[in-house]
Amino acid sequence: MKASIVLLPGDGVGPEVVAAARAVLDGVATRFGHQFTYDTHLIGGIAIDETGDPLPAATLEAARAADAVLLGAVGGPKWDDPNAKTRPEKGLLAIRQGLGLYANLRPVQSYPELVASSPLKPDRIEGVNLLVLRELTGGLYFGKQYREQTERGLRVVDTLEYMDFEIRRVIRLACSLARGRRKKVTSVDKANVLESSRLWRQIATEVARDFADVTLEHQLVDSCAMRLVTAPGSFDVLVTENMFGDILSDEAAVLTGSLGMLPSASLGEGRLGLYEPIHGSAPDIAGKGLANP
Repeated sequence: MKASIVLLPGDGVGPEVVAAARAVLDGVATRFGHQFTYDTHLIGGIAIDETGDPLPAATLEAARAADAVLLGAVGGPKWDDPNAKTRPEKGLLAIRQGLGLYANLRPVQSYPELVASSPLKPDRIEGVNLLVLRELTGGLYFGKQYREQTERGLRVVDTLEYMDFEIRRVIRLACSLARGRRKKVTSVDKANVLESSRLWRQIATEVARDFADVTLEHQLVDSCAMRLVTAPGSFDVLVTENMFGDILSDEAAVLTGSLGMLPSASLGEGRLGLYEPIHGSAPDIAGKGLANP
């Protein structure tokens, strides 16, 4: 197999873990007769420092032409000014949107060797094997944002927007993935409050009719957060919108005892995917050889 891989080391421990991953890929290529070519580009804070843009045009162009993208991490205290014109995380949002990567998959599985490291009791975490599927290119993170000064004070607005097709495709993917697992999908929303969640629930119900062998359940996001702690083994595939997925996937990741051990894949309609560890840039240990690759 021949494949072109774009490497995006990013910030903090990103360069260290990407270098380790490349060494593994080289070993795989040698052992199994594959040919991997690599092209390294900027993203995140280092891209801001060097170009003023967290996602330079050259990075996005190279990623679009590649077979896969391997990302390290973005961000750090150096770029944490909330009033900054741009931030490293904007690069991550932009590359997802630019590549049409609408679904983020985070498998969470407990391993016997790590059970003692989990914040939960062993009998609660043993046997956990769930998949969090997060919609990536809609919702609050991509809606209109603005500030305005009013007579009563400063007003800020974030807009939560979804198109029906954006919901439909991620629900369909969740059901398809569930068919290869335990055939259960938990759709998470806030349908008791949000109009966007009511549409989410409606479309999830419609799509599930095409998957008679898959069981669909609906759960409000607040009770889902509690259930992830009290009964994590009851989940199979968990699918939700962008912000809810951002929060719940981190909560689920901690269940196994090590946030740094879990992978993430961001996928779209085509073959191209973006792959990364789910941990952050960990600037406190960057350059010390302590990051787990």
